[in-house]
Order: sequence, then C-alpha cells, then structure tokens
Amino acid sequence: MDLTVKTREMTGKKVRALRREGLVPAELYGHGFKNMHLTVPVKEFTKALKEAGTSTIVTLVLGGNGTGATSATGMAKHPAIIHEVKRNYLTGDIEHIDFYQVRMDEKITAKVPVEFVGEAPAVKAFGASINKSMTEIEVEALPANLPHSLIVDLSTLAELHQSIYIRDIVVPKGVEILVDPETAVATATPMAAEEIAEAPAVDVADVKVESEEKKAERAAQKESTENSAK
Repeated sequence: MDLTVKTREMTGKKVRALRREGLVPAELYGHGFKNMHLTVPVKEFTKALKEAGTSTIVTLVLGGNGTGATSATGMAKHPAIIHEVKRNYLTGDIEHIDFYQVRMDEKITAKVPVEFVGEAPAVKAFGASINKSMTEIEVEALPANLPHSLIVDLSTLAELHQSIYIRDIVVPKGVEILVDPETAVATATPMAAEEIAEAPAVDVADVKVESEEKKAERAAQKESTENSAK
C-alpha cells in the first residue's frame, strides 16, 4: 500500500497550521536511517491505518526532495510500519504519527492485533462468558511476512474452563510468535450469578383488611355529606 507524504520544515507549535489544512505531522525513523520530518494527508492516512493496521508494511512515497531509494519516476519510496498514532484525548483527532522505516531483508519485531472469530458453543450450552485476555501478540518476521492480524477461532470453546492458547494459533510461514506458548488467549468461564434480592412477603389478609377499612371510611364520608345536605 502506497501513502504519499511530503517533507516539512515546520516544527513545534507551528504544526497546528498544518492540521487546519488537513495534514498531520509525522516522523520517519529507523535503524541506520536519518530521521525525517513529514506531513501526511489525514484522510489518506486514516484509510491506510484501517487497511494496513500497525503491522503491515506501508510504502511512503516521497517527492524528489526526500532521501532514500529513488524510483524511475523520481519518487523516493520508504517501506515502513505505522509505529505510533497520537490522538487528541478529547476529540480523538490524529495529532502525530511515527513511522518506522524497515529493511526488507532484516527481521523485525512487531505487535500484531488478535482477531476473534466464530461463536463459542459454551456460551449457548452453559451460559459461559468468554474472557479474552490478549488483544495483540508480539511476533518476529521479515517485514513482508508480517500478518495483518492473528486469527483466534472461538468456536473451539465447547466446555466451561476450556482455553485457547498461543500454541493453538496458526501463524503464517516465516512468522515466529515471541510469547510463551502456554499463555491463554481466550477462556470460557462460568458467568457470575447475580444475587437477586427477594421482595418482602405481603400478607394478603392485611391487604384485605386495609381495603375493607378504606371502603367503610368512604361510605361514612358519603353518609356524612348527605346528612349535611339535608
């Protein structure tokens, strides 16, 4: 996936002007590479983040004023992963992006999101609650082999207290998981029973007596009203 970027001179508080123009300030860095100050169109980046996530290679396409491997068209291309996205804690708007440039012939470590699929039979059969204990898993691989996500199939959870472990995850060729194989990723646990407070018992006889008393009271008030009218 290609993402067009430009170099920038603005730094510090001046970058606020870029955001008003629909651009996001970014940094590109990596082992053996000189850091670069960039700008990225927020709309294009949002699309790339949705499709590539933080573990799939994105090719940053830079004009001739950049450094790096230049293609026949005069555009420098930098293979990188989206390392960090900083957002405004109030609005959620993207405020800054860190890209990590990679060498395609060197393995890197990255955290890959866990994607849960399927429905656990234990939920319907026993009212189980599925405890998902991991949302991302650290792996090592060549940049081109990094998966977009790691699939965890919940349909294998048929019994209470049954778990899916790291060892159960099928990984693509060339990918090594850097987490203990005996680590649980998801577990079918009994759902905690809610304590139901019992309503206080009501004596039907008391209700009847109260009803009869109110009836007699209303009759007395009616008779008194009629006598006064006479």
